[in-house]
Amino acid sequence: MDPVSMVFGAVLALGGFLFGRGVTKRQARASLEQQRRQEQGRALGTPQNPQPLCGCGHHLVFHDQQTKKCQTQVVIPGRWTGQAGSTYRQCMCQGYRGPLPLDEYYAPDYLNETDG
Repeated sequence: MDPVSMVFGAVLALGGFLFGRGVTKRQARASLEQQRRQEQGRALGTPQNPQPLCGCGHHLVFHDQQTKKCQTQVVIPGRWTGQAGSTYRQCMCQGYRGPLPLDEYYAPDYLNETDG
């Protein structure tokens, strides 16, 4: 091998390494910014309500009320099944097992002085 090819290969490898480091740092910086925004939102008094998600990752609204089975369609990429296109099937979740949200009720204002 001539020295020019070796230098070219080393420069190419170093360039790939530095590019990968830059992309990783950019992604880390973006995730830190997102965490800071979430913390600022919590500090400003806008709490994030916990979402009722099942083990399959779907929200409670996608589960049937009587049978508790998930009603969503799941995409199976074709590369997993050896087919050209993607296929759809029913989610295999056996039932919603997550926390139940509290019902919201309207309570009249008994301290209103204009009613009597």
